[in-house]
Order: sequence, then structure tokens, then C-alpha cells
Amino acid sequence: MARGRAQKHPNFRTTGIKRAKMKDKKKKILFLMEYPIDLAGGGQESTKTLCAGLAEGSVFEPVVACPELLTTSPKDYPFTIVEYPSDENRELSKIRRIKNFVARIGHFKRIITKVRPDLIHVSMSESMVTYAFLRVPGMFRNIPFVYTDRGLCFGYRKFSRICIKAGIARSRRLITTTAYNASLWKKETAAPITVIPNTISSKFLSFDPKKRGEQRARCGVKDGELVIGFAGRISEEKDWEKAPLVVRAIADAGIKFKVALVLSVYEQRDAGIVKMIKDGITDVIGKENLIYMQDLDQKQMADYYYLVDIFIMTSKFESFGKAAVEAMSRKCIVLSTSVGGLPEVIGNKDDLYDMSDLSCLTERIKHLISDPALAEAEREMFLWRFRNNYTIEKNVKGHEAVYSEILGLKDKHK
Repeated sequence: MARGRAQKHPNFRTTGIKRAKMKDKKKKILFLMEYPIDLAGGGQESTKTLCAGLAEGSVFEPVVACPELLTTSPKDYPFTIVEYPSDENRELSKIRRIKNFVARIGHFKRIITKVRPDLIHVSMSESMVTYAFLRVPGMFRNIPFVYTDRGLCFGYRKFSRICIKAGIARSRRLITTTAYNASLWKKETAAPITVIPNTISSKFLSFDPKKRGEQRARCGVKDGELVIGFAGRISEEKDWEKAPLVVRAIADAGIKFKVALVLSVYEQRDAGIVKMIKDGITDVIGKENLIYMQDLDQKQMADYYYLVDIFIMTSKFESFGKAAVEAMSRKCIVLSTSVGGLPEVIGNKDDLYDMSDLSCLTERIKHLISDPALAEAEREMFLWRFRNNYTIEKNVKGHEAVYSEILGLKDKHK
């Protein structure tokens, strides 16, 4: 079942707006989102950590417009949040989906008018489609905006693609999370493009080697037992139906292991998908060998990865891969499908596999567990990649540079 929603309101709430008005010396950056910022997901988490970084000593003041929060309160964040009502089950009905879309156009219009930002950052694809219906006809033309494409250029439906391209043509900057996606968009738009990788929560920043033993003991994992990890939100892109097939292939290769699975749900229909995944895995390895957790917060997720020896991505479409970076921060070996931006994030072609031939994946696992020195070198390599490419500091500095350039603050920006 999906988590409880906040109470519905006839209009959006403006918690923190007065506080924002008192900071006139700072430049307001309004982030437009179509998902609650406390819903697990790469776009939400990266926006959350960026806004927290901007709020700490920056010349910019972040304001986030998103659907009503699921389990947290606007007061829990160091930046302003403006909530608006949204229908979480919009994908189940075309009529509900259209009504939700039209309503979001109105919410965005009222929020932008109320907040009066210096710059708008459209942070997600559906929000770009929505904002295009305001910006293309000429509304808010005096407010510069940037758009972060967290998907892939070719991965949108025709209608969405038309709207996104029309919006990008009027933007001051297109931001992509990988150079791969930037290369795709360069063929489609003349807009300037900057690559800024996604980032993850500050909860992942420090690595504590003692946590591995503590977490494994807590979950009943014995010394020497191999733990395979899968984690992410329920979405079509993650291709979760393939997870049980991957588990079966590993078991059929004669490898003994436990599975540590974490899923995040949002809509009511997700419960059935969760059951399918769990049943498919336990049919192969038994219930006693599945460690299942659901809807973890970021601190709990940071602890979860200490359990895992080898983390596997099954995605059929992935622009970036936040879970892969989270796993890297805990010295997990990350094996991934070779799709979208994942090869760029993973950085080692030996750790990529094709879902059509799982023998490549199973042979890689066999090689790693038979060679402890190689496995340790892989773990160190992944931790190094995280610390040198995907930290909050790099992400915040990259965005500050873009905002400063657009708003003419280059000389003032530090």
C-alpha cells in the first residue's frame, strides 16, 4: 500500500513564504516539481540535497513547489516548501491524468505569482511539460529559467517531447545529469547545456567500516555469506519483473547468497508489484534468504547498503542511477545493465551486463567472489568514484555557477 498522504487542501499552502520575503538580499530560486520532495527517487533526493546546500550560506534562497508531502512537514526542511494538491493515482485514468495536469498548470501559475522568484528551476520532466503551457504563450517571460532533464532525450512520449523541446528553446540553460544525455540533446536544441551529475543525501557522505558488521548481524547475515542487493522505487524504468530472473540465474550458476531488497512505493497499485517481486525471489532462494524493507528514509538507506556485497541494477531505461551512487558510497560492488547513463556512472565496462545474456553477469560474480583481492579493489574503486564525482559539494557549486552566470552575479559568487 502507498504511504499516507497529507490532508488535501482546496489551494496550495504557503508555509515559509513570509520567511522567504524577509531575505530580499538573496536571489530566490523556485524549483517546480511534480512529485513530493519526500518521495524516494533520484530527482527528489538530488533537488532536496541541492536546496539544503544552497540554503547553507549561499547567495541564493531555494523555494520548492511540489505536491503535498507524504510523511514529513515543510518545517522539517532548511528551505521553503510550497505544497499544492495532486492526484497520486493519475496514471490509472486518462481523465484523472488530464484533470491533474490542468490543475497543476493553475497551481504553478499561482505559486510563481506569489513567490516572485528571480529564477525558476524546472526540476522534472512533467513539470517542464506543465510549465511550457505557461511559458510558451509568453507568461513569466521576464523570469529566466533553467531545466534539468533527469530522463533521456529520446525517452519521452511524443506529446511530452514536443512540450519539453518548446520549453527548452525558451530556457536559459539545459542541465543534464550525464554527458551521454547532453550529447543526445545537442542534436535536438541550440540551448546551452551544462552537465551536473545528480547527488545523494548527506547521510551517505561519511563511511564507517564498523557499520558493515553491525548491520549484517542485525539482519542475521553470517560471516562469509554473500548478500546481493536490489533497491529503488517502483517504476517501469527499473524493470523490476527482471529481478527474480536475475536471482534465478545467479542461483542456477551454483552461487549461494541472500538477497537484501528495498522498495519504495507511491501509488496503490504498487502493492501488487511488490508482491510479484518478493514472491519471484523467494520461489528461488526461500523466504529465509530474503531480507525485505520498504519505504526507508535516507538514514536507513545509508545503513542498508552496508549489508550488501554486490548491488545489481536491472534498469531497462536509466538516465543516471541514484541507487548505484548510493551503493558506491558504501563500498558495494555495483553491477548494472548497460543502458542510458549507467555506463558513464559505473565507469568500468567489466561491471556492465546485458539482460538478454545473464551468463555474463553470473560469470562476473563468480570471478569476484573467487578473487578477494579483485573484489576489494573494485570496492575501493567505487568508493573513489563516489568521492570524486558525486558529492553534494560538487553538485551545489555547479548549480551556483549556472545561477550566478544567468543572474549576472559572476563577480559576487564565491
